[in-house]
Amino acid sequence: MTSFFLALTTILPLFLVIFFGILMIRLGAASVAWVDILNKYALKIGFPALIFAALAKMDFSFADNATLIVSNSLFLIGCMLMAFPIGFLFKTTLKTKQTLILVLAFGNITYLGIPVLLSTMGQASMETAIILTSLYLFWMFSLALVLIEVTGEGKIHYKTLGIKLATNPLLVAVFLGILASGLNIPSTSGLMKSLDLIAQSVTAVVLLSLGIFMGSQSIGSIREWVPVLGLSLLIMVIFPGIFYLFLQGTSMEQLPMTCSVLDAAMPMGLTAYALTQQYGLNVKLAGRLVLLSTFLAIFILPAWIAFLTL
Repeated sequence: MTSFFLALTTILPLFLVIFFGILMIRLGAASVAWVDILNKYALKIGFPALIFAALAKMDFSFADNATLIVSNSLFLIGCMLMAFPIGFLFKTTLKTKQTLILVLAFGNITYLGIPVLLSTMGQASMETAIILTSLYLFWMFSLALVLIEVTGEGKIHYKTLGIKLATNPLLVAVFLGILASGLNIPSTSGLMKSLDLIAQSVTAVVLLSLGIFMGSQSIGSIREWVPVLGLSLLIMVIFPGIFYLFLQGTSMEQLPMTCSVLDAAMPMGLTAYALTQQYGLNVKLAGRLVLLSTFLAIFILPAWIAFLTL
């Protein structure tokens, strides 16, 4: 129990910023329009700066991170494919089944995951956090969208998918950061200092945005939240638990293993929610899942941190 409360106090400041965002919109000090503005800053400036700066300072090697990359890729693919048996079992609509492809696999590993990993394990976790973020983004904007399009229209828009991959600021930052890692850019250079300043701003911005978004959502009836609760526990407890057992049979070291399981246990992400809007899927379910799973994360993430760091 002591380790749980220690983990809770470690990440509590992050959730207090989210709560501040909820208060702001409830008191009329902010509007829902802020969410789009703050998210665009994070997506196009803040996180790309953080990812590029982190990768540029690394001596990155695909071979050294092979176990991390392969195991997490298998986990994400497996979660996406689980949308089909779950959708069949509960006789969901096509749009809900397509929504599950995003819901089951892609948690908030950028907006919330990176701050949680850094708060819990310090700067040593940055390299792993960036690699995991890159993996999640790649599979989200490739296989996930392919599955959504195939189950919907029955055909794949390769050009559209290619453009989404090539123009995604976060993926571009990954590619450029890997290239820059071989250039040995001094961390004291003006460029890197500027990027570091921008990177330091992004955590507060995205957490505030998440709070404003949560505060703008309608509550609805209790009955409507039952499947949302079930999905929250599935993506934050059951799937990560299975993943943890799987990782026990690999040669992965403790730090990347802890990061992998924690990212797997993140609540539903805003990027996945935005894609449900873009593709006209079950936006109501996705929005409520962001709301409830983020609230539950206050208790579930400290429990995972306490368990993984024993």
